[in-house]
Amino acid sequence: MLQRVGLAVAIGLLIGIERGWQEREAQDGARVAGIRTFTLISFLGAVSALIAGADRPLVMGFAFLGFAFPFGLFEYRRARETRSFSATSFVAGLLVFALGAYAVLGSMTVAAAGGVVATAVLAARRVLHAFLRHLKWKELRAAIVLLVMTAVLLPVLPDRAVDPWGALNPHAIWLMTVLIGFVSYAGYIAIRLSGERRGLLYAGLMGGLVTSTTVTWTFARFAAREPAAGPAILTAILGAWIVSLLRMAAIAISIAPELTPFLLPPVVAAAAILLLPAIAGYLRSAGRTASPELLLRDPIELSLMAKFLVLLSAIMLLSKLAMNFAGPAGLIPLGGLSGLLDVDPITLSMAGMVPASLSASLAAETILIAAFTNGIAKAVLGAIFGGARLGTALAAALLLSAAGGAFAYLQLI
Repeated sequence: MLQRVGLAVAIGLLIGIERGWQEREAQDGARVAGIRTFTLISFLGAVSALIAGADRPLVMGFAFLGFAFPFGLFEYRRARETRSFSATSFVAGLLVFALGAYAVLGSMTVAAAGGVVATAVLAARRVLHAFLRHLKWKELRAAIVLLVMTAVLLPVLPDRAVDPWGALNPHAIWLMTVLIGFVSYAGYIAIRLSGERRGLLYAGLMGGLVTSTTVTWTFARFAAREPAAGPAILTAILGAWIVSLLRMAAIAISIAPELTPFLLPPVVAAAAILLLPAIAGYLRSAGRTASPELLLRDPIELSLMAKFLVLLSAIMLLSKLAMNFAGPAGLIPLGGLSGLLDVDPITLSMAGMVPASLSASLAAETILIAAFTNGIAKAVLGAIFGGARLGTALAAALLLSAAGGAFAYLQLI
């Protein structure tokens, strides 16, 4: 029991130090609540819990109200005197009392974690306020959309196939769509926090988390306007390709860990080969070229998410039909064709079929073929928007990396 009371006092002391530090410039007597006050509040909560015990919740409730009412009145008078509209100290006082009581009556681990989290939130006031000042509505809306998709819609979708061929599982399809949405949102926020113009290489790497295709054609347009920036642009595009490959493998393996021995070695080999010309281009440019603005207008574009959902559903259905009517060999051309549009749907479809109805080796082959044809599409975009020189360099890098990935895969079978 002494340990529990000691924990309660430590929680109050920790939060009191933070509160006192916020008002450390004030003179003695001008600080309203600091180390001593919050320590005593937590101690009061612990003693109240000792008196009430676990079998008299009404006593504990009256003790809490007996503290909250005069403390709230005091905070109200202070707010009028100082013309302050902040309720943080009042809420912090109530929380410290509750944590002190819970340290005696409940889990000491949870009480300690609660005290640390409360202190961290209070200490991050400036960071959180700065975050809100820079937060855009489209970013907040995208986060809300993702949370609705995850916490509201996902649990109510049926977790079973709803079509005659057993290919379309609404819960699985929606879960994969949410996964891609979170990855894209993370990439967008990474670019947003660091600044899109921080550097070509950095922007390319972060853009690869969202869409390496957008990075390719955006930077290729910049190459057409600034021929001298060619090496730096090649580096950025290849960096985006590397991140895209690793992202593809990570998503597939997270869904089907059985893909790891078949997918990871060729992807790592291909990424390593792409890294060589990327490093050469970076050394030639010395990282001095400014970055063009990436055209990432929205973290989560609902129209694109809807198109992705339809494309994913179509590929999952076609994959099942190809297995039923053409056998496993029908998946390879399907992977090649779908990769021209987007590598994510075929990746998710193949990973979702492992190991129930598809071998890990065949799924990996289909994903790798899709990645190769997707690289062809991006190299063509590079040539169209950036000129023949950039397109040739991208095509050469693609062929070399594909050869390296194929060699690594052949060593496994």
